[in-house]
Amino acid sequence: MRILITGGAGFIGSHTADALLARGYQVRVLDSLEEPVHRGGKPPKYLSPDVEFIKGDVRDESTLLAALRGCDAVYHLAAYQDYLPNFSRFYAVNVVSTALIYELILREHLPIRKVIVASSQAALGEGLYVTADGKKVLPSLRTDEQLSRGLWEIQPKSGEAGPLRSVATDETIANPQNPYGMSKIAEEQAALNLGRRCSVPSVAMRYSIVQGPRQSFYNAYSGACRLFCLSFHLGKQPMIYEDGQQVRDFVNIKDVVDANVLVLEDPRADYEMFNVGGGKAITVSQFAAAVAAKFGAAGYEPKPCGKYRFGDTRHILSDISKLQALGWNPTRTIDESVEAYRDWLRAEEASEDILEYSNRQMAALGVVRDVAK
Repeated sequence: MRILITGGAGFIGSHTADALLARGYQVRVLDSLEEPVHRGGKPPKYLSPDVEFIKGDVRDESTLLAALRGCDAVYHLAAYQDYLPNFSRFYAVNVVSTALIYELILREHLPIRKVIVASSQAALGEGLYVTADGKKVLPSLRTDEQLSRGLWEIQPKSGEAGPLRSVATDETIANPQNPYGMSKIAEEQAALNLGRRCSVPSVAMRYSIVQGPRQSFYNAYSGACRLFCLSFHLGKQPMIYEDGQQVRDFVNIKDVVDANVLVLEDPRADYEMFNVGGGKAITVSQFAAAVAAKFGAAGYEPKPCGKYRFGDTRHILSDISKLQALGWNPTRTIDESVEAYRDWLRAEEASEDILEYSNRQMAALGVVRDVAK
């Protein structure tokens, strides 16, 4: 059985390829090797030599058709994700390419047995909150005026009993607040609805914050593990935004790969959407402390930097019970994720320029802003 992985030279894709090869599948990868995630336009050295590699763009019809031919299933992991205000590109890459897969399957009578698409926890936005009197609400994006004053928590609207409390959010909720999350909602709908129309079993995977080795140093979108590990590796204090008490949902790459393989092989996953998270609420400060411990930074205490990232969610935790009902569970800890990334980082000999590049990029985009004095 031959599996196509679009975006297969990337973080999640390459680890998934390794797992599939180990289980006896043939693997073909289609990847554009785009900067800045991939430097130099060459396949990364960690990509297995047993992978059949095609360099190309998932939006190019002839390239995508050639990659699909002869395959039995598809992991569509290629995506555009960044803080850049290229709103239309999120849809062009993430949604149009997904629709094109089904268009080609239908038009060319391709015998594809399953399509699995990568969605994101960003589709949940702020997720589900509960008011003081027990009502469920979906908050909007926090305003710049609120954040600049250092008011971090979600504020109740007129008529809502505060304070609001964040709760684990399941797959029925869609409340995206940024263009990436909006595009992922559209991609989910395209995959599941076109899958039914074309009678191609399809699955959407809403990944939480995935952590582990092979996360690009240069991708401004990738999160706390990369930034904090780079900082401690270079002897710098990590930048902790807001007050450090914002809740996140981290999941180890190996747990994600286990989930990816499960939904490929288990027909109970067909035409369903699943949250893929760590199942545990962890604050940013707690995560920073875990990273500090792995780098031997004795006496470190997380300290906010006096800045915030406009557009960030305050708290988010995915309800993973639906995927757990299929027998999957996240078994790796954040300590394991950090240790694996630390070891990979040291082997890659990352330089200070990488951290400076990321900081300059975020500043130039106007994403990182100062709290008013």
